[in-house]
Amino acid sequence: MSFMELATNRYSERYFDPRPVEQEKIDAILAVGRTAPTACNYQPQRIYVMQSEEALKKVRSIRVSHFNAPLMMLVCYDIETAWRNPGDRWYQNYCSGEQDATIVAATMMYEAEELGVHSVWLRGFDSQQVAEVFNLPKNHIPVMMFAMGYPSDKTKPSPWHFQRKLLEETVTML
Repeated sequence: MSFMELATNRYSERYFDPRPVEQEKIDAILAVGRTAPTACNYQPQRIYVMQSEEALKKVRSIRVSHFNAPLMMLVCYDIETAWRNPGDRWYQNYCSGEQDATIVAATMMYEAEELGVHSVWLRGFDSQQVAEVFNLPKNHIPVMMFAMGYPSDKTKPSPWHFQRKLLEETVTML
């Protein structure tokens, strides 16, 4: 399958089968995330894999929509490790951490899809609450979570999945 086919066919899963994701697939997803580009290759991403019942119960306590996924990944960045641009006049002392973590997360999302593991990107949470519930180090800043697992028999893409703006609406040629 080409990358275009993979990217086009991937959709946000909302109906997960309860069976667990095999450790070798989790390892492959994490390994691919490790190869993602980050600013100056500082690799500030910090990933928490949550699959124990205790960890998933904590997720359910802070996220209304978790889709009963058997696997969650919390992607953070280490604010002390992330690259900074002190010369940016628009964003004073710009920090690349959120962008780096997002690139890592997107890379992992596509690898998961390649392996038959569906996902949904989750951001509707309070970062401070997540940090407190999971007892994160102060320098680990939550960026997003994935709910991950195999699709259930009710799986189908949202009608929104098929809506795409024209390139002319999102691209400007200079």
